[in-house]
Amino acid sequence: MDRHGPVFGVPGIFGVSGSSKAPGMFRISGILKGTGLKERRGVKEGKEGIETMSMTKTTPILNNKLFLYLTEFFAGMSVMAVELGASRLLAPYFSSSQIVWTIIIGTIMIAMALGNIYGGRSADKNPDPDRLYGRILIAAIWIAAIPVVGKYIVLGISAVLVFTVNTNFLIWAAFAACMVIFVFPLFLLGTVTPSLAKYSVDSLADSGKTVGMLNAANTIGSIIGTFVPTFISIPAVGTSVTFLIFAGILLALSLLYFASGRRGAVKGAVAAVLFVVCCFAGKSGSFAFWEKGLTYEGESIYNYLQVKENDRSVILSTNVLFGVQSLLVKEEGLTGMYYDYAMAAPLMTEQEDPGDCKVLILGMGTGTYATQCRNYFGDMEIEGVEIDEKITALAREYFALPKDVPVTTYDGRAFLNAVEGRYDVIMVDAYQDITIPFQMSSVEFFTLVKEHLTEDGVMVVNMNMRGSGEGSINAHLADTISSVFGEVYTVDVKGSTNRELFASDNQQMLSNLTAHRQKVAAEDLAAMMEMVEGQLTAYEGGSYIMSDDKAPVELLGMQVIDELIRDEVALYKQIYEEKGIKGVLDAL
Repeated sequence: MDRHGPVFGVPGIFGVSGSSKAPGMFRISGILKGTGLKERRGVKEGKEGIETMSMTKTTPILNNKLFLYLTEFFAGMSVMAVELGASRLLAPYFSSSQIVWTIIIGTIMIAMALGNIYGGRSADKNPDPDRLYGRILIAAIWIAAIPVVGKYIVLGISAVLVFTVNTNFLIWAAFAACMVIFVFPLFLLGTVTPSLAKYSVDSLADSGKTVGMLNAANTIGSIIGTFVPTFISIPAVGTSVTFLIFAGILLALSLLYFASGRRGAVKGAVAAVLFVVCCFAGKSGSFAFWEKGLTYEGESIYNYLQVKENDRSVILSTNVLFGVQSLLVKEEGLTGMYYDYAMAAPLMTEQEDPGDCKVLILGMGTGTYATQCRNYFGDMEIEGVEIDEKITALAREYFALPKDVPVTTYDGRAFLNAVEGRYDVIMVDAYQDITIPFQMSSVEFFTLVKEHLTEDGVMVVNMNMRGSGEGSINAHLADTISSVFGEVYTVDVKGSTNRELFASDNQQMLSNLTAHRQKVAAEDLAAMMEMVEGQLTAYEGGSYIMSDDKAPVELLGMQVIDELIRDEVALYKQIYEEKGIKGVLDAL
């Protein structure tokens, strides 16, 4: 039915003009004058007519929309900075594989979605900006506390799950750590956008513009929050200080708001004190806090880096839970690791003197293989490729990498695409934490390697996780390589989870090894090569072929990690079941 007259047109309240011809339709102008933070009035239809509703407190700084946009900007920036910081906090313990990144992104999206829902409902129910900036204050202190307690939470969760989870340990441990450490502060920051939309809209006429500006501020902040930690703060001052920097920004934003309204002095003072405590307690925290006397601990764009030494060797680790990445033997002997097995590769070529071989190392690390080749085969021509230039710097400083061994800072596959040279030996030892990068595990990649080998050249691949059973990661790698090369042999590295694979199209590679190893002067290497020859096994290729389109190396690697964990903790699980946690602590 038609309505006539100013049914909703009460002059002086909303400035609503009545006489809407369409049923139930009316025009509203001048809603939420100013910033929408002054006293607001509402009306409701019913027997009581029009009633006023109590609204938010007046805060002078919020009369300037720029402050609201800055709040949105810094909230978006902090969310991305925390996300990147999360990857660096977890990487030394769980790796930075695609699996871990998926967990980080997924849990953060959960937190943001819940924050959006809660923030919108809270703003409608009680549109008091004090509540929003109080939440930002709490988020700031929580983020500042992450460098102080985060690593202990990660290890505590890992310790519990290692005895209770039989499969997918990395997934469950990383997910639990993210939920405990990061979900709550990002949930709080997720409330910012809907709350600010409530405070910023002046009228329906420009509501789209205002919300668009808020989203743009958030997005621009997110962009900056992505680049600054990765390229500036984390390489320069580390993950812990990066958390503190962005927590400090959020804290300053909240304190400025409360100072403008001349209230919240107590909560502001408490927050400031807690932040200062976190700054002193968390800025220099070690990821491997149980390690004493580390020679070096730091971070690069790509890795957590740790150097320690003992009387026999200098060791590089990029993960505090999963082993050694490179080492230097101080007395110039064999390493006792897979590098010794890989020394067979130059002896498999047609070169009578292995010192005449031209060698390329993809995944140079600190140059262990290069150093060993030089020590035993003389001034061999060696070239390395290492994506992390900080590792190369450590190699020169702590690992005695010869200055005349050039190292190109580049991705291994991209390097092969860019050069035309051929090599007698190409060693593939490139790893992203504990798994081989997918782009260096495909048939396309190994075909590219083959194109850069001489006619009788040999590729040696370090497979660092010796999987068992049908369809393991090593089966996938070996099958893929066998589809490219005619001759493939493998040997398991004693006392470790590594397996070395040698591939060539030269059918004489084994007879070459037999002939050339007998000419090796160093007794320890000669004995080592005799053992390697005796343990080499010809590999028959199968159907597990990885391509650029499909190379599930992270999931396959995770299966091996589950196997390793089960083997390592089987004894402790038995002790735990029989004697409880006290028995485990006594056994350790």
